[in-house]
Amino acid sequence: MPPRLLHPDEYELVGRESEESNETFDLDEADFQSQGLTSTSYLNQRRSRIPLVFSRITPARLRGLFSARNRNSRGPPKATQLPRRRIGLHRPSRRICFVFPFVILVILAFLVLTALFRPSYTNPPAHYRVLRERVESSEDSGRANPEKQKIFIAASIYDEGGHLLGGYWGEALLDLIDLLGNKNVYLSIYENSAGEAAQTAYFKFDREVQCPHTIVYEDPPPLDDFPQIKLPDGTKRTKRVAYLAEARNKALEPLAENPETKYDKLLYLNDAVFDPVEAAQLLLSTNLDEHGQPSYRAACAVDFINPFKFYDTYATRDLEGYSMGVPFYPWFSNAGNGLSRADVLAGKDAVRVKSCWGGMAAFDAKPFQADPPLRFRATEDVYWDASECCLIHADLLSQGTFEEDGDYVGVFMNPYVRVAYDNTTLSWLLTVQRIESMFTIPHNIVNHIVGLPWFNPRRTEVAGSQVEEEVWTPDKSLEAGGSFKKQNREAKGDGYCGRRALQVIKETPRNGEKNWESMPIPSG
Repeated sequence: MPPRLLHPDEYELVGRESEESNETFDLDEADFQSQGLTSTSYLNQRRSRIPLVFSRITPARLRGLFSARNRNSRGPPKATQLPRRRIGLHRPSRRICFVFPFVILVILAFLVLTALFRPSYTNPPAHYRVLRERVESSEDSGRANPEKQKIFIAASIYDEGGHLLGGYWGEALLDLIDLLGNKNVYLSIYENSAGEAAQTAYFKFDREVQCPHTIVYEDPPPLDDFPQIKLPDGTKRTKRVAYLAEARNKALEPLAENPETKYDKLLYLNDAVFDPVEAAQLLLSTNLDEHGQPSYRAACAVDFINPFKFYDTYATRDLEGYSMGVPFYPWFSNAGNGLSRADVLAGKDAVRVKSCWGGMAAFDAKPFQADPPLRFRATEDVYWDASECCLIHADLLSQGTFEEDGDYVGVFMNPYVRVAYDNTTLSWLLTVQRIESMFTIPHNIVNHIVGLPWFNPRRTEVAGSQVEEEVWTPDKSLEAGGSFKKQNREAKGDGYCGRRALQVIKETPRNGEKNWESMPIPSG
């Protein structure tokens, strides 16, 4: 398997297609820009490693803020000061020689004490251990699913080189099906054709699947088949999220084709590397009720692009609809009542959120088999984008979030279940969990410094209420082709998912290019 399953900026039909945004904090591309030297001066060549490490977990749009402050505070030295600076250099250097080792020792002491006495999410509830022990003590098919719950597993992928179906991801998926029981699982995979190697892996995997399944391998449909929007210049384009939503829905089609089969749970997988036992725990162990049954409308894993950095910020919102804080533990800010952050710090396996995805999401299957069924979608506004993986939760929660007894049954993030986008990162996650509680105070400080979460004017909108929103209105008499005007309309209740942006599919991307682009927002 390659070190990266897919580059985040590639043509994606899986996990990372819904995270690319100004809120995504994609460092793979930005790091090259932030590390480029514009001067060969001694100061540039001797940069501290600490700011470099900090930059890898800091939003790209925030790095300029810090670099600007550093440039402004430095200023040119005065010639008359040079002799004094050289003469006085030795005494502070001696102090640093003593202070620096002391600081390092203190940090190491904190690391050791935290790892020993305050590890985070390393001691799961007893029923998680029971499930794992059951799995490890038997080889029977369905050993993780003794109540024989019916599970529908879906995935939509673009498997260039065949590294998903022909690698660890495919092996883990086959193991998960075995744990849940071949007779209890239906697998549906929708794959856009991605070359001969992908096709070879597809045929091999299809022969190995033991459960009922549908695996569709086809060329992507023409863009004319998708809903289109009109830009100010009159051209019609396909929203990227609309394209991705339709690809996800393709994997759900067997639900409608076989309505007589009723499923208890639906598991949607991205291209993330995962532990099959943890996937079973997400499905069957999250937020157990008094009867020992999992109780959720949706439950998500937590995905990582490196051992420290949480990835899926675009689709994740806290319980009050706020976007994420800086993407390292505890991930959420203390904006509003800070309930999601408090749940993380309390070590809960069911962190209350308004939306999430995290590379792997489990759902109560009933809404997906209702009439009409729950499906993925995009927003209709031209210059307002939201992840299809957030909108699915908004639509889910619009059906109600409380049972008859008043208990909250909604969307949860489960930090005991973690996935990654390469094997190395996955292998390091448990180690980082032992020290991540140290990040709590720095995380809060950085959030306040940079002003996270950023303001969203539609965050508090309630479905069905009358609201006033700024909406792009076409007007050929204007040079810009239209303008943003305030309109009174009925809120859909999904405003917390969105942001002022527009990403569209490229009709003819060049080799090596991503298949989508961000369009500039008119100033009118």
